[in-house]
Amino acid sequence: MQNNPTAIAQAMLAAGRANDAIATIARAAAAGDADALYQQAIWLLTGSPLARDLPQARHALRQAVDRGHSEARLVEIALAANGTGAPPDWAASLSLLDGACAAADPDARRIRRLLAGMALADGGEPATSPAVEHLVADGSVRRATGMLTVEECAHVARSAADLLAPAVVVDPRTGRSMPHPIRTSDAAVISPLREDPVLRAINARIAAASDTAIGQGEALTILRYRPGQQFRLHSDALPGVRNQRQRTVLVYLNDNFTGGETIFPDHGLTITPRTGDAIIFDNLDGSGNPTPRARHAGAPVIQGTKWLATRWIRARAFDVWTGPEAA
Repeated sequence: MQNNPTAIAQAMLAAGRANDAIATIARAAAAGDADALYQQAIWLLTGSPLARDLPQARHALRQAVDRGHSEARLVEIALAANGTGAPPDWAASLSLLDGACAAADPDARRIRRLLAGMALADGGEPATSPAVEHLVADGSVRRATGMLTVEECAHVARSAADLLAPAVVVDPRTGRSMPHPIRTSDAAVISPLREDPVLRAINARIAAASDTAIGQGEALTILRYRPGQQFRLHSDALPGVRNQRQRTVLVYLNDNFTGGETIFPDHGLTITPRTGDAIIFDNLDGSGNPTPRARHAGAPVIQGTKWLATRWIRARAFDVWTGPEAA
């Protein structure tokens, strides 16, 4: 750590010396240290300990890439695709991705191979909308069969594997996220930093299947259920928010387990997970109010491990950087 400005700055932060940490990184970044530039970019993106400044973060990130920082390159590819700190630029993202492939980056090459199998329009949107079938008479619960391929499902699960932590729920009294026995899975949120072009294209496909705009979606959340874990009966609607969760999209990432069915008791509907299938359901009634008929549960897993991707979709555009504060 003696000659590593980033490690020194992290130790300062841990000791409560935020100003010293910021100054240490600033000096090293000004001297062209790639790790320090990358750290500065991350701080500017996350808003801690520096104030959030997305365009300035992109500038620091580009400097880090110019100095050969491979992780910064992957983040820059993601941010170019999803429009963080600048308008979305799918072509620029692919150009950056090709540069990473030329540099023999294995993650970039895997992303490029997956993209080659996707039918995409010029902006990364699906060339055709997924076919959707109604599962209940009023059309409020629907299914897009095989919306993701097996390879795409594996990529989604792999993208979150190192982030998984015990899941939380929103306390209806306080609006705060907290652990609760109603939900016993592990969860990970795929922030824009990790929304690589494959994940961006999948989120665009989810938007098309749910007849919403991609900017209405919260960050994709990955859930892992081990034997005995479940999500008891609940509603996805949130207490006291102005921009309510209009729809939910669940994507089953595997099916080599037993149990784990999705149950809508008010519809008398039980859905057996199948790899790549997406379940789309409305959380609001025709007047825009939460409907109890959207209550659902994830039955306990009996054997194996269940992987699921969830995207909660708001009634209006949602800023994933500010999260609940933008509700």
